[in-house]
Amino acid sequence: MTYVAIVVLSYLIGSFPTALLVGRLVKGIDIRTVGSGNMGATNVFRVLGAPAGIVTLIVDVFKGFAATYWVSRLGSGDPVGLMILAGFSAILGHTFTLFAKFRGGKGMATAAGMLIAIAPNILLICVLVFVITVLLTGYVSVASLVGASLFGIIHIVLYIVGTYENLWLLFFSIVAPLFIFWTHRTNIQKLRRGEEHRFENLMIFKRKKTL
Repeated sequence: MTYVAIVVLSYLIGSFPTALLVGRLVKGIDIRTVGSGNMGATNVFRVLGAPAGIVTLIVDVFKGFAATYWVSRLGSGDPVGLMILAGFSAILGHTFTLFAKFRGGKGMATAAGMLIAIAPNILLICVLVFVITVLLTGYVSVASLVGASLFGIIHIVLYIVGTYENLWLLFFSIVAPLFIFWTHRTNIQKLRRGEEHRFENLMIFKRKKTL
């Protein structure tokens, strides 16, 4: 019963519709009807500006951290396994939000909050690579996919070399990147068609406009 309580409570925390509430409070809009239609910080940033996007990002990150760090303590057993159970439930809540007809974000911010509690050092490396990728390409989606892949690769390598032996973490290191790729499937299609939105104002090397 404790495990069920952890899953349900973590899912409800993850389901908190941050982007939806920010959109309505800031501009009186349904964020699902503008921009990409996604309930994530990137879409809020694009449609409502940096302050609203940053608030959304912070809250969504905190959802993952809160579930992973605090809710997981309701159970007894392998602490890493319980943290992963709680954190992934929060990610599912964010992606399939109960309070928004099961339409949510893509899980990156909530996953980052989860990793703050589980693997902050590796998260720092992934965030650094994420930022560099955004600055070089202007694509947040590409940066998300690169960061998620790097997280999985690092943990798999560490498991192989014997740095840790937790099967829960190994399983999550494989499943999490695959899940992020799945939530970004429309972005991947847009990238292939050359239709993905690019934040050119964030790029270090901007393309020169031709007359």
